[in-house]
Amino acid sequence: MQTSADDLNNIIAREKIRDCLARLARGLDRRDADMVRACYWPDATDDHGVAVSTVEEFVSWVSPGDPAMILTLHTLGQSYIEFRGDTGLAETHVTAYHRVDVGGQHRDIFLGGRYLDRMEKRDTEWRIAHHKMMYDWQNDLGPSADFSQGTFGMPFVSENPVGAAHGDFSERFFK
Repeated sequence: MQTSADDLNNIIAREKIRDCLARLARGLDRRDADMVRACYWPDATDDHGVAVSTVEEFVSWVSPGDPAMILTLHTLGQSYIEFRGDTGLAETHVTAYHRVDVGGQHRDIFLGGRYLDRMEKRDTEWRIAHHKMMYDWQNDLGPSADFSQGTFGMPFVSENPVGAAHGDFSERFFK
C-alpha cells in the first residue's frame, strides 16, 4: 500500500483541525479570550443554539463568562472529518461538565452533543469558519461534591489538586 503526498497532507490537516478544537475546549474551560479567538477566523460565526454570534460576540460571552458558571470541562471524542479542497467539515463528539451556581447551591450538570465545524485552511493554518453546537442529551446530577477537604474520604496531601476556571495549577504549568 502506497502513501501519497495527498494522504500525508490529509493526516497533517486532520491533526491541525483536532489541535484547533482541543485549544478551543481548553480556552473555553480557562475562559481565555485570546485562546478562543485564535481558533476562529476573524469573519467566523458561532452558533451555540442559545446564541448565534460573531467571533467577538462569542468571545465576550465566554470571557469573563457567566459568574454562575463556576467550572466547565469540555471533553472531546472522535472527530469525523471530510475535506473539500481547503475546507474541512468536522463532526466532533463533546461531553461538557458544568458546575453551576443555582441560587447559592452548586450543581453538577453534564451535557453531550456534537460540534459541527466548517474549518478553512488559509495559507497553512486551519481555523473555524463556522461552529455549531448540537445538543444530544443533558443530565443534572444534583448538588456538587465538596472537594475542600479531599476526595473519596481521603484528604488531599499535594498542593493545588483542585481545578478552577482561573488561577489553578494548570496556568502555572503552561508558563
